[in-house]
Amino acid sequence: MTEIFEYQVSSKEKRYLIIRILVSVLFYLMLAGGIAAYLMYSESAVLALTVAVAYILFIVLFLLLRVGFFIGYLEGNAIKVSENQFPDIHNIVQKQSQQLGLSSVPNVYLLQEGGLLNAFVTSFVGTNYIVFYTDVVEAAYEKDPSVLEFIMGHELGHIKRKHTLTSLLLFPSAIVPFLALAHSRACEYTCDSIGFSLSPQGAKSGLLLLASGKGLMQRVKTNEYVAQTKTGIGFWCWFSEKFMSHPHLSKRLAVFNDVMISKSPKVEEIVTTTNEETQEIDDHSKYMPRF
Repeated sequence: MTEIFEYQVSSKEKRYLIIRILVSVLFYLMLAGGIAAYLMYSESAVLALTVAVAYILFIVLFLLLRVGFFIGYLEGNAIKVSENQFPDIHNIVQKQSQQLGLSSVPNVYLLQEGGLLNAFVTSFVGTNYIVFYTDVVEAAYEKDPSVLEFIMGHELGHIKRKHTLTSLLLFPSAIVPFLALAHSRACEYTCDSIGFSLSPQGAKSGLLLLASGKGLMQRVKTNEYVAQTKTGIGFWCWFSEKFMSHPHLSKRLAVFNDVMISKSPKVEEIVTTTNEETQEIDDHSKYMPRF
């Protein structure tokens, strides 16, 4: 029997998703209306339509080739996780995919990128791929295996929520400044919640790893790191985040500080605390329109 873990979707993700859908639908309707009007009143409508279709097909082909090239690069250079290759990681993705009720288990690759700490999701022709930079996996092996479980859960969260497909379909909403980035940041909070639901022990260490690296993560004072966002140059800290697809790590880490972990709160309590922390840190939003 499939076990579905509960998680909390960020309220901001819901809000921005609705706005992006409305903007994109309006764009598609205007585009369809413009094409229809042009076909009705233009003598060269057939030629213009042919050129437009050709351009669309060229863009689609370019995107397919671009992603396909990267997948080929992965298959030729990265290490594919399987039952015989890193079976412990294979077991994690198998278990968590089942817990989240995914229809299929994504392919997982380990890629060496010269010390960078990162993991991400991509899709190609209906197949999902999760890529771990090898230093993230190495650090998890050395420090705490639950870190890998949290990061894996976070990436699976993007697949669960279909974030990649949503971004592709709603790309016209990018005409609204900061909207797509704000939606992306909200999606990261949701995926942190999913990662926490699957591996609460690895949440704090996982984010600390991304912030400080494997050599210093155990020496970082979490409360001091979280507080520096409030005690620093607040406006510029707030302003810089508006141009980022991910929230500041210090804000994400505020969800998983020692007090929260010691009380073993539910996911709903975690997200509520996140919103409160974010609201307190985001006081500088009075300077600009807030998304």
